[in-house]
Amino acid sequence: MSLRIGHLSTAYHTALIISGAGWGRRLGIEWKLYPTGPAMIKAMKEGEINAAYIGLPPAMIGIDGGMRIKCVAGGHVEGTLLLGRKEHHALDDRSVEQVMAQFRGGVIGTLTRGSIHDVILRDLLHRKGLEDVEVKNFAWSDQIVVALEDGGIDGAAGTPSMAGVVLEGGIGKILIPPGRLWPFNPSYGIVVREELIDDNPEEVLGFLRLHRKASRLLRKSPDKAAEMVAGVLGVVDKDFVLRACSISPRYCTALPRRYIEAAMAFVPVLRRLGYITRSLGPEDVFFTDFIEEVHPEEDHY
Repeated sequence: MSLRIGHLSTAYHTALIISGAGWGRRLGIEWKLYPTGPAMIKAMKEGEINAAYIGLPPAMIGIDGGMRIKCVAGGHVEGTLLLGRKEHHALDDRSVEQVMAQFRGGVIGTLTRGSIHDVILRDLLHRKGLEDVEVKNFAWSDQIVVALEDGGIDGAAGTPSMAGVVLEGGIGKILIPPGRLWPFNPSYGIVVREELIDDNPEEVLGFLRLHRKASRLLRKSPDKAAEMVAGVLGVVDKDFVLRACSISPRYCTALPRRYIEAAMAFVPVLRRLGYITRSLGPEDVFFTDFIEEVHPEEDHY
């Protein structure tokens, strides 16, 4: 069974390094690009892919719906931030409550319902009592940037890569950085169909070794990693990738207890939002045996 792996265009997904370096050829990896986590869950359900770089909320929604998938490795934490226009006050001179109050009666854009960004944004608005703020969902990050520039939305919740486009284009600025919006939230992990775990463990282990190698490159040699990512994406240069990756440089492949606990904190939020119907436990979401073999030492988050 060949590995068919879904990923995003997010600059720090190791898929871009592994594919750019040609490291996955020996394993026969097929790469498929998707716009959001929920789109990858749909593709996984339909058999288009059997593994994915994905936020944990979409994976949990899939598991709640009966999909036999598990998160087998980490990847990055703190990948969601809040963007606004230049005239907005940022967190450096205001509290979170004051920053969010600027959007009363307004519209904040984010990716599709059930994406990690959508979940974090809706939870924040709920906790701050901002029911009068509309959340507008988009299929692609590019659409959010255009809407922010054109005035169709007042703010945006998205990735460091999205922030890079907004900053480089002079469209707006970061209002709340990733570490303050939801501290240590797992922005993506590696999720696979359970038949891969059962029938093709060596292929999964081989991929996770490459994933770890690429993650180390992001941490230890960011210039080289950025050059490789820019080469694969083709529409941005190395400096853009470096800036995007430096906004939240917390890369690792391990699944330490704090990563799992932070991920499981999404469960009550997903239930309140009506995105899942039951409580999930760590055993429903995670399978840690492979990554404990590949990454046995302390994590690097």
